[in-house]
Amino acid sequence: MQHAQPLPKYLVKRYHGWKATTYVENRSLYRLLAEGGQHPRAMVISCCDSRVHVTSIFGADQGEFFIHRNIANLVPEYVTDGAHHGTSAAVEFAVTSLKVAHVIVMGHSNCGGVQGCLDMCSGHAPELEKKNSFVGRWMDILRPGYERIKDIEDATEQRTALEKQAVMVSLENLMTFPFVAAAVESGDLTLHGLWNDIGAGGVEHFLPEQNEFVPV
Repeated sequence: MQHAQPLPKYLVKRYHGWKATTYVENRSLYRLLAEGGQHPRAMVISCCDSRVHVTSIFGADQGEFFIHRNIANLVPEYVTDGAHHGTSAAVEFAVTSLKVAHVIVMGHSNCGGVQGCLDMCSGHAPELEKKNSFVGRWMDILRPGYERIKDIEDATEQRTALEKQAVMVSLENLMTFPFVAAAVESGDLTLHGLWNDIGAGGVEHFLPEQNEFVPV
């Protein structure tokens, strides 16, 4: 670990501030969480984008959400090939071990990963087409969504549509997991799709009966 460096001073300062205030004021809660284990009500799959702050949007307390973040909040199809599958592992743990009641997929506006998919699929990002591009191969998950929106002419409208397709494709892929499908069919689990407009502070949820996103 010769390349590891000490934590930046501004983070050290923030930590000490948190420890002296938030932690001290909620010490019993933290001890309860530590000793009693986690019992989250929902799993949230959101983007790595630093502007997406799910706990703030919903005012969630520590221990309430089991959160998994990845590029463009994507869930791949169920595959058992013995390879490394971080998102699939997180879904498996949340559903089969933590027994969450809800899985929420949250997309967002101005998503860089989705823009990368648009560029790649339209032939404007040859670097993402390379086999050694981790981002490109991950964004392959969204190619079916691109096929559905590729004829939209307005660039902004097209990107927003693909951002919402990232949520829809992920919801579709979640149902390819046998343990997810079984939990949904038994009524023990519900799936939800959201899209966050960062600039406007808006949240839309997907209504399958209408096949569209509407404001919450």
